[in-house]
Amino acid sequence: MIDLTKIGQQAQKSAHELGLLSTKDKNNLLLQMADAIERNTEMILVANEQDLEATRLQKTTPTLLDRLTLTHARILEMANGMREVAQLPDPIGRVDQMWRNADDLLIGQQRVPLGVIGIIYEARPNVTTDAASLCFKSGNAVILRGGKEAFYSNQALVAVLQQSLTDNGASPHAIQFITDTSHETAAEMMRLNKYIDVLIPRGGAGLIKRVKETATVPVIETGTGNNHVYIDQGAQLPMALSIVINAKTQRPSVCNAIETILVHEAVAETFLPLLTEQIADQVELRGDEKARAILPQAEVATEEDWATEFLDYILAIKVVSSLDEAITHINHYNTKHSEAIVTDDYFASQRFLKEVDAAAVYVNASTRFTDGFMFGFGAEIGISTQKLHARGPMGLEALTSTKYVIYGEGQTRS
Repeated sequence: MIDLTKIGQQAQKSAHELGLLSTKDKNNLLLQMADAIERNTEMILVANEQDLEATRLQKTTPTLLDRLTLTHARILEMANGMREVAQLPDPIGRVDQMWRNADDLLIGQQRVPLGVIGIIYEARPNVTTDAASLCFKSGNAVILRGGKEAFYSNQALVAVLQQSLTDNGASPHAIQFITDTSHETAAEMMRLNKYIDVLIPRGGAGLIKRVKETATVPVIETGTGNNHVYIDQGAQLPMALSIVINAKTQRPSVCNAIETILVHEAVAETFLPLLTEQIADQVELRGDEKARAILPQAEVATEEDWATEFLDYILAIKVVSSLDEAITHINHYNTKHSEAIVTDDYFASQRFLKEVDAAAVYVNASTRFTDGFMFGFGAEIGISTQKLHARGPMGLEALTSTKYVIYGEGQTRS
């Protein structure tokens, strides 16, 4: 039986200790943990193979296996991600602004850790090191609850991180892992208000919905990615082709891949056959009536398709008559994650940027760039699709809050 109260108490104590560490100390410990991950690559791969074997027996999708699979290269990437976080500026203690009020008090707004962060996630072991490193650098203790698909991988990774902390004189409870993957334990964690300051779910729509409906701990919603690319009548079609292929096929199992393209009717008859030549053997196409008039081999797109994050080699296609129709469709069906327009029309691009409601909005670029690493954050804790506290890829600063520090000279209020 997992004692979540004890885990919470240990996390709170470690969070206090973390808050006393200097930036130099935190960076050194991060580098030590990164080295330990790299040294233990073979042990981690053995654990990952246990997860992969169990998942294969369930005859799961190739995209889930891709999210779950670790390789030498991916483990090195995880270790290097931790090293890059160590190189980032430390937000803790930074004073964002300072001013004097009418009573001559000197008032400053200073960055402080959130405290204890709970992460509930699914089949991506790299989340373990990303979350651990970002929380650690920002002075937060973290309680990790991964999915059963990646259980052995996550357990091995956290064991390496904790041993490195212990070997270097730091508390291993700064990074903790819940070894019970049952829904009951997850639900108990979601209500651990006394010890967890904020909860961040990372996974599919079902997980996020369950956390939002169950949690009494404050939640930062990291959203699913029902993302779109709109090919405007003013688009360079070779550019549009390259962007759509990248955004759909480079890694369809991730949240910043696209699920639907909207094509202006003025370029649809030219663009869609070009796209089909490139991806028809790899991607299942589902189109509306106008799209199927050009691509009769496409399946009929349903209402459900417009609202679905496929996370697979499936692409929905809609032909639209205007930028207005494209924006209306996107704002109705999107999950406020990442949206893109391909156009050489400056005014169309500016309308798209202004009117599309999403955490990341692109002009002439792939949505695959919505990533903390690609944005220069070193790593990310998730991509927030809500508007309170944080939005978009969440790096170090998103894991902090502020407090006011006030200097006086004996002032009293009259």
